[in-house]
Amino acid sequence: MKLSLDEIDLKILKRLQENGKITNLQLSKEIGLSPAPTLERVKKLEKSGLIKSYHALVDEKALGVNITIFMQISLVRQMSDAIENFIQKINAIDEVVECYNVTGNSDYLLKIMVKDIPEFDKLIKEKLGDIQEISKMQSMVVLSQAKDSKIVPYDY
Repeated sequence: MKLSLDEIDLKILKRLQENGKITNLQLSKEIGLSPAPTLERVKKLEKSGLIKSYHALVDEKALGVNITIFMQISLVRQMSDAIENFIQKINAIDEVVECYNVTGNSDYLLKIMVKDIPEFDKLIKEKLGDIQEISKMQSMVVLSQAKDSKIVPYDY
C-alpha cells in the first residue's frame, strides 16, 4: 500500500522513532494537532506497514552482554539450497542478532552479541563451525561505539 505522507506524518514518524513510548497527548502537542486526529494518523501509519512495530531498547551492558562482533561470512558455493540452509541455521542462533547479504569480498555480514570472548569462542566452535555452507569467517570485535541512531535518515 503506497501512502502519501505530508509534513505532519513525517513529524509523527520522526518523533515515534525518537520515543515510541510517547503518549498520544504529548505527541499531539508536539506536532500541533488535537489528540483524535493524531491517533488516527498513527493508526494509518501502522496499518500501512510504515510503522512495523514498537520495541523496548534494552541496555545490553546492564544484562552482561558486553561484546559486539561484526563477522564477514563467505559461503562455499552460491547455490540456492546452500544459501537457504545457511540462512535457516543462522536464524536459529540467538547470538546472531542481524544478518545481511552484502556485496564485496564476503557474502554475508553478521552482527553478533555475546557476554564475553569465551562465549564468542564457544559460539564459533559449537554453532558457526558446524555450518558446512561457510567457507570463511572474518571477525571484527567492536571496541567502542561512536554513533547509535535508530532514526531512519530521511528529510523530515
